[in-house]
Formats: sequence, structure tokens, C-alpha cells
Amino acid sequence: MNIIEVQNLTYSYPGAEEPVLQNLSLEIEKGDFVAIVGNNGCGKSTLCKTFNGLIPHFITGDFEGKVTVDGLDTRKADVGTLASRAGYVYQDFENQIVRPTVLDDASYACMNYAMEDYRERGREALSLCGLEGREDDYIWQLSGGQTHLLALAGAVSLRPEVLILDEPIAQLDPGHADRIYGVLRELNEKYGKTIIVIEHHTEYIADYCRHVVLMKDGKVRWKLPAREALSRVDELRECNIFPPQVTAAARKLLEKGVSLPDGPFPTTVEEGRRYFAGLSWNGEASVFQKKEEDGRSHEQKPAAVEFRDVTMSFRSVKGEDRIVFDGLNLKVNRGEKIALIGSNGAGKSTLMKLMVGLLKPLKGDIWLDGENIRRKKTESLSQKISLVFQNPEEMFIKDSIEADIAFAMQARGVAHWQERTEQLLRQFRLTGLKNRDGRLLSGGQMRRASLAIGIALNPGILLLDEPTANLDMATRREIMEALEAMKDITETVMIATHDMQLVCEWAQRIVVLYQGRVVADGSRDEIFGNEEITRLVGIRSPEIFAMGRALDDRAYCYTVDEFAAAFAGGTKESGKVVGR
Repeated sequence: MNIIEVQNLTYSYPGAEEPVLQNLSLEIEKGDFVAIVGNNGCGKSTLCKTFNGLIPHFITGDFEGKVTVDGLDTRKADVGTLASRAGYVYQDFENQIVRPTVLDDASYACMNYAMEDYRERGREALSLCGLEGREDDYIWQLSGGQTHLLALAGAVSLRPEVLILDEPIAQLDPGHADRIYGVLRELNEKYGKTIIVIEHHTEYIADYCRHVVLMKDGKVRWKLPAREALSRVDELRECNIFPPQVTAAARKLLEKGVSLPDGPFPTTVEEGRRYFAGLSWNGEASVFQKKEEDGRSHEQKPAAVEFRDVTMSFRSVKGEDRIVFDGLNLKVNRGEKIALIGSNGAGKSTLMKLMVGLLKPLKGDIWLDGENIRRKKTESLSQKISLVFQNPEEMFIKDSIEADIAFAMQARGVAHWQERTEQLLRQFRLTGLKNRDGRLLSGGQMRRASLAIGIALNPGILLLDEPTANLDMATRREIMEALEAMKDITETVMIATHDMQLVCEWAQRIVVLYQGRVVADGSRDEIFGNEEITRLVGIRSPEIFAMGRALDDRAYCYTVDEFAAAFAGGTKESGKVVGR
């Protein structure tokens, strides 16, 4: 039985030259767990907003075709009725939190529907989403992951048959990401809910989803069982989706002529353990391991930023103040590329805001290029250090990208600011977008524009908070290329991220925060090879790293190419069949 049916849907946003959805048809069965994938801008979010009636009732535009959800024609039913059939957790889920306390927010939608048991429904939803016992807490006492679970609880409280989540784990650490998907699995398997996720993380799709819908150019290219879908490496890459690293590794080894079992590619580490069982590590550790100086050279370089016994806390309306750092000491040295990692709430964003003067420490001192910044105004530091925020739309204050890039230079009387603005527009491929409002750009365009704004004053130190969140493969590659292009402008770069592949491919030094303390500081081998640290902090190594060590615990492989080089040399057994 189909719970969602889309027939010949075409939709255009007001003023758009081309439809974002073009003659699209799709069927989703009741009780399915479906991932919708595709490159940024292909229409994934737009399609899902037709399921709960936001399009066309709230977001107007040209709408042709028919969408039916749980037996209701979405053009004929109102948004309120549809919300009780199809719950939605948005990418910017913080905007769904509207009440001051946890239970109040979870039960708010039910109260608006005048349900007499609204508080009971809120408590039930909180229990399902793992927030039992937090009912009386203020929402600002929750971590980012817990806030996401609260947004989900608000949708669950209405007991809809369909739950839609847009990029549910984009800015979450692995622990909270697992918790979100664990809740979704329980809702799907135990309570029969139909789950739809818009997702870029194919490793989670492999572990949790039953079907995958691939979108391209506003159309559904196909809908397939998850394992078959994720094995289509070429098609996924063509649409700028990262296939699971284990799957990509199988494809790479076959291209190298390595004998592997016939049949479908593996999509998880457990499947890979069986599929690659006949391979042996070639023993060349130097292929994967960083040079020793990458992890330790910071000890010899001059300091760019230094934290000396820094204590930082936030006042709490309820209970004791929340201490973020207590006597923190950390040295960031000139010329380093540092990844700052840790779970949500570990203090990564707070540390960066302290570095640029947006926050002031309660105790201790922060030194920038040998100067104490405690009494320095934030604007006086901007030519030395710059922060690009986690949400790029927060970087936009004018009505065009060109004006946003030029703003800081004009305000500080920088000579030749017009030429510098044009140069940055060209460098970040924004010339054709220069008159557009930054808040109306795609995710990748926003990221590029925010980087241009961040380096407009040629800061020697650049801080980036989650620069690759929500991005497809092509846009992520663009950001990496932009970082590489900035090396002649910005000497020192620090990135706070949950993207472990970015950490392994880019960083020379990794700093691990846990409960406001630096618990590890070193190279990628020293961090990911330390099981005690990874367990303590909840770090998840890249999937291909786990795959290599599952076959041989001496094999430290951080990319698919490194894995292929490490295991292409020989097999433990003969008789394997080359090909599929």
C-alpha cells in the first residue's frame, strides 16, 4: 500500500526561470525507510515540502500535478491537517523550537490542535526520542543533538504516519547521529512509521535505510533497494553523492585487476569484512602514515594564538553556571592546518569565538601574535583573525554578495577595496551571483560566499566552523579547492568539524576537545590509532580506516586510494573471480 503518491509533479518558485521539479512521479510504500539523495539544488527539499503541504499552501509558485499523502490530496487539504499526517524536521531545526521548556515545546503542537491529552502526548514523544527526564529543563540547557531530538519529538507528538527529516545529522557528532537514527529505526520497525530522510551520509543509508531515491535535475532517476542503489558507484558520483567508502574501495580494487568475489559490492564494514577476506595487507606502513613532523612540528613554530589558563562559563537561568573551559591551555602556531574535533557541546565554537574576541574569558588570557587581546575590541582584531560561522547565512548583512564582501573593507577604509572585491568574486566563482542576496543562494554558493567575506581583510589566521556540513561531493570539493587557493593569503587555518574524512585529508594537526579539555593533540595516526581516545570522545574514524583495520589492525588507511594501494598486492587464497 502506498502512503505517498506523486504524479507528474512540476513546480517552479516565484520568479524562477526554470522549474525545480519537472514532471516528477514517485511512490513510497507505507512503513518504508527511504533516503532521498542527489546533488545540492536538485529539488530534494522542495519535493519533501510538497508532502506536508508547505508547497503550495505556504510557499507559493507554479504547481502542476498531484501529490497524495495518506489518502489526502495536498492541494485540497490544509497545512494543519497535513502536519498531523506528515511530520517534518527541517534542516534548520532550531527554528522549530518555540517554547522555553522541553515538555512545553514537545507538546506545543498538540495543544494547538486542542488535544486534551497534549501533555501526555508530549511526554510519550520525549520518551520515544530519548529525552525522558528532561521535561522541566530549559531548551538552552540541551546540547545540539538533544535539541535536534526535541524537534523530532515535537513532530512525533502528533503521531503522524510519515516523518520527514532534512539532513538529520549534518552538524552532529557520531554519538548524537547514532542516537537520531536509532530513534528513527525504532519508530519505523516498532511503530510502523514511514521514514523519509534527505541524506548525504551514505554510510548511514547503508546501515538504516531500505530504499534509496536518486534525484537529478528535478526528476527521480530511480528508486532502488539500498544495497543495489549504493553499489551504483558511477551514477552516485555523477550526481555528486559519495558512495560508501567500502563500496568505492571494492570498485577501485577491481579496476586494479584484483580478484574479488562475484556478486554485489559491500556497503558496510561488516559486509566488507567478508567480501575482502581473501586480501592481505602489503605491509607498507609508510603509504598511509603521516610524516612525523606533521603531528609534532607545532612544538617548534612561533605561536599565532595562545590560551593561558583560560576559564569560560555561561550563566544559567536555572541551576549552576555552565563551565565550558576550566584552566585551558592551548597553543596554535603559525603556518599550521589544524582540525578541532569533539562531540557537540565540547567547546569548539566557543574556543573560536574566544579567539576572535566575540567572547571574553572569565579568567586567564588569550594572546594573539604575542599581544594580550583581553581588552581589545573585536573589530581591531579582524585584520589578523577571521571566523566563518557554522551557519553561513549569519555572514550576510547586506542585500547582495558583492556588498557583503566589500562591507568590512569599506568600513575600515581599505585602499582599492573595489578591485579586491572583484578579485574575490572571481576567485570564488561568484561574479555571476554578485547581485544576489546571500541568504537566497544554494548551500554551496553560501559557503563560497562566506569564505570570500571571511578573507576579505587578508587575515593571517582563518577559523572555519563546520565548513562542509550539508554539502554534496562537488560542493565539498569546491570548498577544499578554495581552502587550497587561500594558502598564499591565510597562513594559519583552524577548522572545527565532525567531517572525519576532511580531517584526514586536510589537517596536519588534530586537537581533540572533551568536556572543555584538550584530551589529545597530534597527527591522524596518533588520534585515530588511539582506541582509548576514540571511545572516550565518541570519535568515529572514516569508514575506510575501520575497514583497513578490520582486515589487519596494522593498516592505517585514510582514503580509498590508500586502501587500494595497501591491499592490492596479494590475496590469502586463490580461486576468486574477477568481475561482478
